[in-house]
Amino acid sequence: MGARRSLGRRFGWLWAAYGVSALGTRLAFDAFPLIAVLVLHAGPTEVSLLAAAGLAAGAVVAVPLGPWVEFRPKRPVMIAMDLVRCTALLTVPAAYALGLLGFVQLLVVSVVVAAADITFNAAAGACLKALVRPADLLAANARFESTTWTTTVLGPPLGGAATGLFGPVPTVLADAVSYLLSAAGLRAIGGGEPRPVRTDAHRLGAADVLEGWRHLLAHPSLRPLFFNTVLVNGLIMATQPLLTVLLLGRLGFAPWQYGLAFAVPCLGGLIGSRLSGPLVARFGQRTVLFTTGVLRVCWLPGLAFVPPGTGGLVLVMAVELGLITCMGVFTPVFAAYRLAHTPPDRVVRTLSAWSVTGKATVAALTALWGLLAGLFGLRAAIALAGLLSLATPLLLPRHGHAPRHEPEVAGSGG
Repeated sequence: MGARRSLGRRFGWLWAAYGVSALGTRLAFDAFPLIAVLVLHAGPTEVSLLAAAGLAAGAVVAVPLGPWVEFRPKRPVMIAMDLVRCTALLTVPAAYALGLLGFVQLLVVSVVVAAADITFNAAAGACLKALVRPADLLAANARFESTTWTTTVLGPPLGGAATGLFGPVPTVLADAVSYLLSAAGLRAIGGGEPRPVRTDAHRLGAADVLEGWRHLLAHPSLRPLFFNTVLVNGLIMATQPLLTVLLLGRLGFAPWQYGLAFAVPCLGGLIGSRLSGPLVARFGQRTVLFTTGVLRVCWLPGLAFVPPGTGGLVLVMAVELGLITCMGVFTPVFAAYRLAHTPPDRVVRTLSAWSVTGKATVAALTALWGLLAGLFGLRAAIALAGLLSLATPLLLPRHGHAPRHEPEVAGSGG
């Protein structure tokens, strides 16, 4: 693996801003479900409802924001979304300190944070595409992916230890502060950012709102990839509240064990993200995308068979290691492929449409799986999600189409 080349000072600040907010998010790993279970004594249906309703309402709120952001400078929008998330999260420890924290507040905050997440991530994709060359998109996304998994290795054990000592609420405070630091990093990028100019109507209309979905559904390569990733992520995320209740409630895992079970396997994600560039250089982007897209769904059924004690901890780690290693390779290749196949004047709307659909699907499946867990049991619901995930490779694109607007993304290392 060759020496890592610089992608420029401005990318460095964007990367640093992402890193600090990612660490804050991982310190608060599953903080809201943990608060619901440990502080508000919620059951699996309520925990699933919290996750589902927040995502669904946040997605609805974010729908008109995509076209609005498309024709505005991206960094000010990103800074504003960081500040919105910071402010919303700060209300949770404040209410807890006053003895006023309730389920409804958690729900409202989750809606605000979900809408801000979608808007921020869509603007960030456009910002990244403007800051680096097309040939560097894979390298840039691999660095983000490496950071994701590094912070996931470090964050949950630290957050789990903090939760064990102080409860889950202080980790929410740490997450809020991380968004404030992220905003400072984005401001430090500096340099001019030209205001995007519309080439059609000057007023926001329904066509703008739907343009992202129109591009995705009309594109022969992005369309199957869109359906595949939305469904896979939805099935994986639908099991997370159920696992929280199973591991912490039914099997009696301590918070630090829960954090450890999901943190150690993230080393596989770090390794996978570092391998993505060399694998693309050797086998080609589309081959790596398809192969790891298949391999990443082979692990989820194993979570239905977690026993109590040390054996259960080891099984969760083994399943998550396999899943996350495959995702560590797949995600940066997928992210670079998606950006390369999206024209610059549609990036925000396309990423917004993708994110809104993804979050709405996660919300729907999470709510449904909460009901299934209530009717048939936690393990049966997790097993069903695992079995359905095995069919998702049928939705992967088998034949690639080179983008017409820019060259193929180079297979450079992270």
